Amino acid sequence: MTFDSLTESPGPSSAITITRLKRQLTEQAIAAATAADWSSAVEINTRLLELGPDSEAENRMAKSLWEQGELATAREHYQAALAIDPTNRIAERNIARLRVLLAEAGRKTVPARPGSKAPVSIFVEETGKTGFAHLVDLAPARELAQVNPGDLVELSPDGPRMRATSNGTPVGYVEPRVAARLLKLVAEGNKYAAGVTSLGDKDVRIIVREIYQDPRNYGKVSFPTAARVSDLRPYTKGTLVREEMDMEDDLELDEDDDEVGDIGSVLPVEVTAEEAFQDDATDEEEES
Repeated sequence: MTFDSLTESPGPSSAITITRLKRQLTEQAIAAATAADWSSAVEINTRLLELGPDSEAENRMAKSLWEQGELATAREHYQAALAIDPTNRIAERNIARLRVLLAEAGRKTVPARPGSKAPVSIFVEETGKTGFAHLVDLAPARELAQVNPGDLVELSPDGPRMRATSNGTPVGYVEPRVAARLLKLVAEGNKYAAGVTSLGDKDVRIIVREIYQDPRNYGKVSFPTAARVSDLRPYTKGTLVREEMDMEDDLELDEDDDEVGDIGSVLPVEVTAEEAFQDDATDEEEES
């Protein structure tokens, strides 16, 4: 039985076969995206869309094209996803963001660099070791065009500030109150990793994880109040990397909520950056 015969005259058995094929292709597309193999992701999602309209496949296609720097074509696929499903907020928000980026950066930008995605472990909650922060003094939209949720962020001291770089692009600076605490701990030997959780036109948020504690900092907690904020899920079954601020709508795709089990717990959204890094009195007394 050929692919054309399956799609042109589907009977009961061929309909089951098509459903299985869609499931297999979806898993392959997700695996390709998880590995940041964007060219393969485009090929697989193309095959999937040949089987019929699919808003999630359109979203995945758009994401893959965006990572390759094809902003205009990515927007077309987000528009197709929205046409199939008018409630698709991922597509809606990315169309809005791409409208701004296309005006600032043009139809194409430089493709994402290999290794630009953060390890999934960064986004898993661990009391005292994970925190959330906004970036300030952001780079222009043209330079932010290839920074996306899920990207790795490098943090480095820059005088009294902490600079954030992603995909080879200076993104901005960690908000001052958070940076002050982290800079002190870094100077004493701690190490941190971070990842982008969400981007808006004028807002970038990151999750920061302590990956090494110097013995000199024994007993000092990096994030005294447990960080409980996350704006993304990794690119797992049925979804993209959570883009923009869709977590504020309670993880919009309810049918895929069980996928969170693949990575452990993720962090809900109720806390502000101020709260997420609030020092408790005893911690400050110990440091003094």
